[in-house]
Amino acid sequence: MTTVSYSSLPPARKLLNWYYRHRRHLPWRAAPGDVADPYRVWLSEIMLQQTVVATVRPYYDKFLAAYPTVTHLAAASVEEVCALWAGLGYYARARNLHKCAQAVVAMGGFPDCIEGLRGLPGIGPYTANAIGAIAFSLPVLPVDGNVERVTARLFAITDPFPGAKKSITKAAERLIEDKDARAAPGDFAQALFDLGATVCTPKSPNCLICPWAAHCQGQADGLADTLPVKVKKAERPRREGVAYVLLDKANNVVLLRRPPHGLLGGMLVLPEVPPIMARWRQAGTVEHVFTHFALTLTVRVARVSALPEGVLSAPVGSAPVPSVMRKALDAACLALNHAGDDKRSA
Repeated sequence: MTTVSYSSLPPARKLLNWYYRHRRHLPWRAAPGDVADPYRVWLSEIMLQQTVVATVRPYYDKFLAAYPTVTHLAAASVEEVCALWAGLGYYARARNLHKCAQAVVAMGGFPDCIEGLRGLPGIGPYTANAIGAIAFSLPVLPVDGNVERVTARLFAITDPFPGAKKSITKAAERLIEDKDARAAPGDFAQALFDLGATVCTPKSPNCLICPWAAHCQGQADGLADTLPVKVKKAERPRREGVAYVLLDKANNVVLLRRPPHGLLGGMLVLPEVPPIMARWRQAGTVEHVFTHFALTLTVRVARVSALPEGVLSAPVGSAPVPSVMRKALDAACLALNHAGDDKRSA
């Protein structure tokens, strides 16, 4: 096990000075000198869990347009929230987002202490620390993947993940002990995020421009680009399923709503069994990777003059469905278009 030395912590002032010159301009970040809005910080942090910044940006903008305040979000239905979330994945986050908004409104605003934040639905240690540091200037450090990578390299922690996670988190938390970091915990946290995202990247870290290069043990030992060490993940199990795409002449598609809990809970999805007797056409297969398994989905499509009465439906091009269902819809439409081309050329 790596023995971590804290005898010489990297100076927070160097990192902060770098951040003030090179900070990323993100839509949820307060401008220099402005006070961060806890609602915007919270919304972005929930969206960024297991998702990259480039993917989150358009969703964040859509959510903020639809729900400019936590009160607006709390007043929406969970179905509306899940529909707007469609495509971001990890749909339990959308349900917890709605529950959390209602809890925050009920208590009159976001709590300004870590214990209060931890008590809210869907908020764990990392998210509580992120909101606490960025929105309320609490002297805590949110430790995400970027911060873990920076820390593993700073202290040359060579023990492999996931076993080393606890020791890396403990080492990262020492960084906030610097008086300059404690004086500006929100800026310090975001500086670490940016350092990991733009300089201390997973592959080929740019140590030449790193403000902490002279204080990095991993760099001194020639190990920076090999850290953190990760154990190869076991291959995900593979499952198979079928999606039935039933369209009418106006290109409305039949949808079902999943139960509120479990995979794709509360979301609109395609039927797994034929909704009616029809001339079902094979539309190929689509692949999708979930957290714990990979899915191969066989797609079948049919068109009828009118959909059965009482079914849920939406225009195929704007149906608020998760990414895996959107892939199936795209495959079905492509198959129908090819079929039309074949008939015209016959």
